[in-house]
Amino acid sequence: MEQLKPIRTFLEVARQQSFSGAARSLGMTPASVTRIVAALEKDLGKQLLLRTTRQVSLTAEGAIIAARYRPVIEEFDAIGRELTQRRDAGRLRVNAPLSLGLRILPEVVAGFRLAYPRIQLEIQLTDALIDVIDADCDLAIRISRPPTDKSTIWRKLCDVPRHAVAAPALLQRMARPEEPGDLSAEHTMSYSADGGSETWEFSRGTTVRQHRAGTWVTTNNGDLLAGLATAGQGVCVLPEFLLARGLAAGELEVLLPDWTLPQLWLTLFYPPYETLPPLVATFSDYFESYIEGARGLGA
Repeated sequence: MEQLKPIRTFLEVARQQSFSGAARSLGMTPASVTRIVAALEKDLGKQLLLRTTRQVSLTAEGAIIAARYRPVIEEFDAIGRELTQRRDAGRLRVNAPLSLGLRILPEVVAGFRLAYPRIQLEIQLTDALIDVIDADCDLAIRISRPPTDKSTIWRKLCDVPRHAVAAPALLQRMARPEEPGDLSAEHTMSYSADGGSETWEFSRGTTVRQHRAGTWVTTNNGDLLAGLATAGQGVCVLPEFLLARGLAAGELEVLLPDWTLPQLWLTLFYPPYETLPPLVATFSDYFESYIEGARGLGA
């Protein structure tokens, strides 16, 4: 764009037949316009404009340059407008987890629609891990373990910490665990899509301990699991953003604070594009900027 600036400036002076008129049109000072055109003439070794006290007109060489460059600049601008329209208009299909979608996406969508009013959004919420091709979506937002499939196209946005929590009421009925081995299947609940048990891996330094959670209560939704924990129904392990409100209100307490659980990733998954389509890239960049501005997933 900077390389085209001298030609654009010259063509505007020729169109306006005035340095001051071109300056107003381009949002520049007359001195800057004069300097840029003079530099262009020096580079080409030709005088392009005749300057008099009354008007500015093209020299023969200037008329040739203007005739050659004007359609080139117009075509360049037309291509730019077409690419902008392709990037800023169309329909985008997004798949996201239910809890994340309900908590984060309303604000994301509101801001995105304000910035890109011509992009239509189709948002599907499901907690199940999906195949982005079979699900017929343009991109999927997921909170999961780091991807292991090397053929998967993905974009990590941030780490998502997890905690084991329980309600104070439950801790009155059971001994507060000091070690992962103190947890019992009777008092632990599982996040599971198929009703099976969940395995939690705790680490402290080089020590790693595993606990197989119980199946008295299982669910495939994090918000429901957090609600059950708040009601004193058991211990659960969930991402921090689902627990923040309950922890802040004193309705939940972090158990085993000296032990850590593997962090999850907030990741964007894509079909096997060779390059991201403009609409997909636009939303991806906007969503990543939102997450960065929020310094990760908020409550």
